[in-house]
Amino acid sequence: MTGQTSRQNLGRRGEEIAAAYLARLGYVIVTRNWRTRTGELDIVARDGEWLVIVEVRARRSAGGSTAPILGRPEDSVTPRKQARLAALAEAYLFERPWDGPWRVDVIALELRGDGSVARLNHLKDAVGGAA
Repeated sequence: MTGQTSRQNLGRRGEEIAAAYLARLGYVIVTRNWRTRTGELDIVARDGEWLVIVEVRARRSAGGSTAPILGRPEDSVTPRKQARLAALAEAYLFERPWDGPWRVDVIALELRGDGSVARLNHLKDAVGGAA
C-alpha cells in the first residue's frame, strides 16, 4: 500500500467513525465529502437547530506513547486551515442557504493499528467566523 493510499484509507476510516459518533449523539448527517474547486467539507450535519460543518482529522496512534507519531490531530488545524474551513463553510452556505445558526467543529481521532479508536476529541465551535 502506498503512502497516499494509506492516508486516504485512514481519512475514510476517520470519517466513518466520526459520522457514526455524531449519529449516536443524535446529529443528522446532511452530506459527506461536499466538494468545491477549493476544497472539501468532510461532514455537514444538523444538531438540533444548528448546522454543523465537521472537519475530521485522523492520525495513527504511536502505540504505547502518549501522542501519535506526527503529533495530535487537532494540532494540524492551523490558523490557515481554520480560515480555509471558514471559507468553505461560507461557500456551502452560499450554495445551500441556511437561516439558522451554524458552526464548524473538529473531530480529532487517534486510531490504533487495527483501526480501533485510541482517542476521540470533539471540539465544538472550533473555527471562528461562524454565526
